[in-house]
Amino acid sequence: MSSSATSPFPEHLELTGEGLVLRDWTEDDLAAMPELFDHPDIAYWTPIVSPFDAEAARARLDRARQLRADGTAVLLAITLDGGAPLGEVMLRRAPEGTELGYAVGPAHRGQGLAGRAVRVMAAYAFEELGADRVILELEPENAASVGVATATGFRLLGVPLIEGEEKGRPYALQTWALDRA
Repeated sequence: MSSSATSPFPEHLELTGEGLVLRDWTEDDLAAMPELFDHPDIAYWTPIVSPFDAEAARARLDRARQLRADGTAVLLAITLDGGAPLGEVMLRRAPEGTELGYAVGPAHRGQGLAGRAVRVMAAYAFEELGADRVILELEPENAASVGVATATGFRLLGVPLIEGEEKGRPYALQTWALDRA
């Protein structure tokens, strides 16, 4: 494992590209978070808690800050201009690799936000963190996320499914990868 894989994340992070500004979540975002994350699709396809209310928003902000401080993960708000959050993109350091994840609020879907955020975050992982590969772990039935994976150049790896249970429902995740160019 390279030293960059264990180095801390910066205290503040803002990434720009693809017409987006990916920025830290702030206290000012707490009121907007339930509108983004309290939705059946997000409850079903992601580990984000459901129902997602003001208390869940506070817990998510606190958890994002703790994960950053631990050097485990960084969660950034997806915005067009650094203002109102439209969703979230995550980068997590894990034994299996540098994993990306995302969720876009229902009112903001269909604009290519997830794909654009994934491309910006993957570039950060390659250029700043020295990652050789970034991965997405997706349920094959999640057509929207499979579409994001294929549109952003990820390829399905021929590795065993990751099986488990979340929120009382079994899942099986495929691993998709994008390698450093």
